[in-house]
Amino acid sequence: MTIGRFGAAWLLAIAAWVLLLPGVAWAANGSNEVAVTGDVVKPLHLTVDDLRALPPEQSASAAMRRGPEDTGAPTTVRGVSLAALVKRAGLVEPDRHSWKHTVVLAVATDGYSVAYSWPELVNTDVGAGVLVVYERDGKALDASEGPIALVSAKDERTGPRHVRWLQRIEVTILKP
Repeated sequence: MTIGRFGAAWLLAIAAWVLLLPGVAWAANGSNEVAVTGDVVKPLHLTVDDLRALPPEQSASAAMRRGPEDTGAPTTVRGVSLAALVKRAGLVEPDRHSWKHTVVLAVATDGYSVAYSWPELVNTDVGAGVLVVYERDGKALDASEGPIALVSAKDERTGPRHVRWLQRIEVTILKP
């Protein structure tokens, strides 16, 4: 059976559509905003413009390197403290000790995720460097990171907890 030139073109177009459709859905699904959900008083859905508009005391920037062996010039990121976003959404606190066993999970559009304990975010220097970022070196993040990403700027190795294409932040109070 021969398809012919016209049929081959249609077959190629359909194959391209089938192969590209998941990528289009992936890029469109949650790529332009980040949600703060879970054990919070007021769930949030924030765009880059919303993040930029937050009060100055919630904004932050950090100079960071990729790791201890990185000898290149540090890059500067700008964004909002992860702790400030969770505080803005408001932690549900069933008792006065629940904050001590609260976990914050940052999830990318591809399912990659990293976890922080709430005490780590609010009581350590590492926590102060966990930022939901929208800018690197004065420019919007490039396509490899998505419009919104998460960095852990004070980690010794920043790569493992770098979440590109950040989609949601899930707050969970663990039951003892």
